[in-house]
Amino acid sequence: MDSVEFFISTNLGEDPKPLVKVASGGEISRIMLSLKSTLAKSDKLPLLIFDEIDVGVSGRIAQKVGIALKELAAYHQIIAITHLPQIAGLADHHYKVEKTSHDKRVLSSIAKLTDSDRIEEIAKLMSGEEVTKEGISSAKQLMNSTN
Repeated sequence: MDSVEFFISTNLGEDPKPLVKVASGGEISRIMLSLKSTLAKSDKLPLLIFDEIDVGVSGRIAQKVGIALKELAAYHQIIAITHLPQIAGLADHHYKVEKTSHDKRVLSSIAKLTDSDRIEEIAKLMSGEEVTKEGISSAKQLMNSTN
């Protein structure tokens, strides 16, 4: 049996080190996204799940991650848990996961969002709990410019 260990240099001028010792969960997810994007056409996995892919990124890099996920979705079903509007705005469908307390227990629920709910949730990602007209407008613009 073969054994493989990946080495990575996360900063210019650094020697490559074992991935498992230097990469965070988010970095590992983004490296997996890069590998999966490269192998997408020949890979037979129907479903890919990415959690924490947005850790430590924002703005321009988040948009690039979102575009890579969108392109990968041409070959696989993608489930991505994200808190960044640049990534969420590219999705074809959105689901909201919530935790509530009931009788001293925590319950989790999931619901598919309507188009108007999707806009509202993207606006919340950008502006917080109080959604403004400007937030709604920005969410629509983000979703329309990326889909």
